[in-house]
Amino acid sequence: MSTLQNPTAHLVVGVDVGGTFTDLFVLDERDGTAQIIKVPSTRGEEAKGFMNGVARISANPTQGAASPLATIVHGTTVGTNALLERKVARTGMITTRGFRDVLEMRRRDRPQTWGLRGSFEPIVPRDLRLEVDERVLADGSLHTAVDLQQVRAQTQTLLDAGCEAVCIFFINAFANPINEQQAVAVVREMWPNPYVTVASEVLPEIREFERCSTATLNAALQPVVGSYLARLEDDLRQEGFSGELLIVQSNGGVMSRATACDVPVRTALSGPAAGVIACAAVARASGFPNVITGDMGGTSFDVSLVAGGEAALAAQTSIEFGLVVRSPMIQIETIGAGGGSIASVDASGMLQVGPESAGSNPGPVCYGRGNTRPTVTDANVVLGRIAADRPLGGGLLHALDAKSAEKAIESCIAKPLGLDMLAAAEAVLTVANAKMAGAIRVVSIERGHDPRQFAYMPFGGGGALHVCAMMREVGVTTGIVPRYPGVTSALGCVMADMRHDAVQTINKPLAELDLMHLKSLLAELADACQKRLDSAGVRFASIQQIITLDMLYMGQTHTLQVNLDAVEITHHHIQSAFEKTYLASFGRILGGIPIRVMNLRYARVGVRPKFDLTILAPQGAGSTKSIGTQKVFHAGQWWDAKRYARLDLPVGSEITGPAILEQADTTVWLEPGFLARVDALGNLLVERVVQ
Repeated sequence: MSTLQNPTAHLVVGVDVGGTFTDLFVLDERDGTAQIIKVPSTRGEEAKGFMNGVARISANPTQGAASPLATIVHGTTVGTNALLERKVARTGMITTRGFRDVLEMRRRDRPQTWGLRGSFEPIVPRDLRLEVDERVLADGSLHTAVDLQQVRAQTQTLLDAGCEAVCIFFINAFANPINEQQAVAVVREMWPNPYVTVASEVLPEIREFERCSTATLNAALQPVVGSYLARLEDDLRQEGFSGELLIVQSNGGVMSRATACDVPVRTALSGPAAGVIACAAVARASGFPNVITGDMGGTSFDVSLVAGGEAALAAQTSIEFGLVVRSPMIQIETIGAGGGSIASVDASGMLQVGPESAGSNPGPVCYGRGNTRPTVTDANVVLGRIAADRPLGGGLLHALDAKSAEKAIESCIAKPLGLDMLAAAEAVLTVANAKMAGAIRVVSIERGHDPRQFAYMPFGGGGALHVCAMMREVGVTTGIVPRYPGVTSALGCVMADMRHDAVQTINKPLAELDLMHLKSLLAELADACQKRLDSAGVRFASIQQIITLDMLYMGQTHTLQVNLDAVEITHHHIQSAFEKTYLASFGRILGGIPIRVMNLRYARVGVRPKFDLTILAPQGAGSTKSIGTQKVFHAGQWWDAKRYARLDLPVGSEITGPAILEQADTTVWLEPGFLARVDALGNLLVERVVQ
């Protein structure tokens, strides 16, 4: 797993920067040992929290804190946060005359399905979307050559307007990019920085809005993500790092820093994606190929589904309404229900939880940093599920202020609702649990999966506090709490393979498909992806490829992804694969209707060497002795819950609820009527006790 450039360094580090904490998972390749590090995040200065974590790794910082590091794999939310907060670069667009409003018209959709009102502000305002004369027809034939004089003039207009980045988007360039290529050559001669995006390079795929949206978002993110990664790498080099910095993609693979700067739009949701990769690997190793994952951090709750050991990929996603990214992404459902989500009573007297979050600064009321509005964490502290005298992970706090949390819940929730303080705190958790259960149903029941056939794996700092509640709400029979829930995304960074995806529109009836042309396109995509792998300078255990075709029946709009065997590329095998996929999806095939092939998709995967997950398992004899008891309010009454040092429990230990299992990165709340057993990998397998 070491990089080719730095063969003597021996540490592989996964880093996940969250809204509250920055988590590191450090793997020593020499002896297979691992350590976890958790430090407070620095919002707005994410690189600072990153470097604070790196500083804790080296035993001899005089040689440079980063000198022992062979590879750093980083899951970043910088791009996602920039889009959500609209803190992106001032961006311009040059497009085909008559098509400047593609970005704003979208798919004629609206924020609320049944709403009569709604608004949308494009990333690129209309006065910065400029037009030139050019036209390529849908079949790829050149109708009008691009007017390069107009391109020069419009480029200067954007520069004069203070644009830092630009996107070149011409209609039908997916079929023939010649006009875009000529235009971008002129733009790059004039543009003072490398932040120039070409739509046909980012997404050479049919559907003009999705291509335009993806390309403009990429352009807007280039200065933001590029400058962040440049600063980060410079800081690392100053600390003696000479290895390779890799970035997690939203498809669960990793890419080089250079690639991330070219296509930063692929980093959206990369942190949660890394967590899903880790959960899938841990669950498979524990004998559970089907698992629903729930990442509860300080701000959000991110849910995904893993079936047959593989995470589900979506062809596109929306960061928020109208901000569409068409790039392979792990399917993740996100809601505002993290530990820092603020609870309030709205004007109609309804209790609400989130989406606003207190984050890490000021954080929940119990942090004692000036916030006066109660959060989910405050409710857990007041009810005794988090011991107030425990230090908070990463050295953030040495103790929690339970009294202030009680006052906040009393004044903000209990009095407006006419409840006592404890009932109000339980109500906050009830609403939060209902929201989280709803997100689980979206990724399972609404997509045709029975959650009873899946295990549930919570992770993130707050997930394990709600594992039993989620099992009750959704009907899941087994919960799997990983060994280090709070750093699961960082663990996933270390586990992730390098992956590059490419796509090319074909848009032909299957009967007219030129197989030689298809194979030629396939070879071109494979070569381009392999060059990306080679540029990273990383050794791989093996190289794999994934080939799929987007197909549909003539007259249909939505496509199915059909797996293709590179050895069996014939019309008969392509049709058989499509009909098999269609039958599995819809229960019938439509005989006699012509089949159409829309897109060729290709993924090249550099498989990184895997480490033995047993390094996470408990070492030594351990102890099942309780370290005390704690009063916990649950289901309207007080319970005496035993407290355990979770990481001291040996393999095979069984703990019955009510119980609190504590560790540096999380707390596990085991409700009455539930039992937890430590498996061979150190996971807690949670089950309901038959009564």
